Amino acid sequence: MKNNERFDNYVVPVEKNMDYVMTIDNMGYEGEGVGKIDNFTVFVAGAIVDEVVKIKIVKVSKNFAFGKLLEIIESSKRRIEPVCSIYKNCGGCNLQHIDYRGQLEFKTNRVVQVINRIGKLEDVIIHPTLGMDSPYNYRNKVQLPVSNKNGGVDIGFYAARSHDIINNETCHIQDKAADIVVKLTRQWIKDCNIQSYNEETHQGILRHIMIRKGFRTGEVMVVLVTNGKALPHKEEFIAIMTKKIQGLVSIVQNINNEKTNVILGARCITLWGKDAITDYIGEFKFEVSPLSFFQVNSAQTEVLYSKALEYANLSGGEVVLDAYCGTGTISLFLSQKAKKVYGVEIVPEAIENAKINAKENKIDNAEFIVGEAEVVIPELISKGVRADVVVVDPPRKGCEKILLEAIASMGPITIVYVSCDPGTLARDLGILDELGYRTLEIQPVDMFPQTSHVECVARIEKK
Repeated sequence: MKNNERFDNYVVPVEKNMDYVMTIDNMGYEGEGVGKIDNFTVFVAGAIVDEVVKIKIVKVSKNFAFGKLLEIIESSKRRIEPVCSIYKNCGGCNLQHIDYRGQLEFKTNRVVQVINRIGKLEDVIIHPTLGMDSPYNYRNKVQLPVSNKNGGVDIGFYAARSHDIINNETCHIQDKAADIVVKLTRQWIKDCNIQSYNEETHQGILRHIMIRKGFRTGEVMVVLVTNGKALPHKEEFIAIMTKKIQGLVSIVQNINNEKTNVILGARCITLWGKDAITDYIGEFKFEVSPLSFFQVNSAQTEVLYSKALEYANLSGGEVVLDAYCGTGTISLFLSQKAKKVYGVEIVPEAIENAKINAKENKIDNAEFIVGEAEVVIPELISKGVRADVVVVDPPRKGCEKILLEAIASMGPITIVYVSCDPGTLARDLGILDELGYRTLEIQPVDMFPQTSHVECVARIEKK
């Protein structure tokens, strides 16, 4: 025990670089296996509940350790062979070693755990996660970094927790058109000696490629993200893509010369074709530009928004507030059965897109307002507006408490919370409970098969 780590006179029972055999009895939030050695918690990426595994301890802290999976002694019935040849290295997926039923069970259990542990809520109905019939090739958008610092051309996702690009010929979660675009782009880079961007020196031309596809329309957009306006041999690129890519309607150059990890810059130049592609969610038509937010799983987005509409329980006479309306996707769904929808969003460009989308779909009962929801809501109240239903679809960090207080002050009968992070959802539901609102049920939806991410829709009513 003399080499074991000591924290405040407490000696942990495991030692770095030593091998152990342990049983996995739970799953962490990122899909890693969790077990105990002498009642000390150890996380093991790639391990599954009910497995007995041999591990090597690679990192030790006061309350837990991380182990590297060396051998599976007893395998779970949920374990399968990943379809991707680079799965263990690529950071794009982390659950391909679990069969799809097991993935859905993991996501449901994750929601249950955080609602109980973080939200401290009881008697909430949490439904089984809604999955896909075919949980592959579902992404309608992919953004891939480019590198040729090792002499070749690497295009692919980053390895987990790094900026090392894992070169990829075929990705099983993106649309197959993207594989063809990547192959042709790689050859164009080689033939024309296009220099990739170097994060350290801020030199080079090509930073990322982005591919978007309208799943209903089949329209394809290719975006080259460049470090400045210069883009040599773009005519050759256009010729290759227009000849080889079925459904191509748009080739765009996006300029990003900032020292940042943000992928897209603010300026776009259409090199060929249209400025945007067209796609549908349900019966609604959307123009999707390079900078537009649009859910990456079109099929499951329809499932998610339909559930939000169901939970809103509209009869036709209600006033609805969509507090994070973005480009108006949920607002348009709600407008089908509401008297009036107010959409609020802090990003002016998104509001302009929302107005265009409403006009394109002949929606005349939706009004879109630029501003922070916690500021706009009191202004609406002062004008005599009262919302019967409020819908929130915040970013991963969840809602600010001041916004939840503003919503409660409006006194809606129903709140529908669409969440991309169960942890912040649980926290916010706990706050709403203190503000006089009770969570009745939660429906998890699998928007990102093969990964540990899960989205949820919660139905909340005034006590």
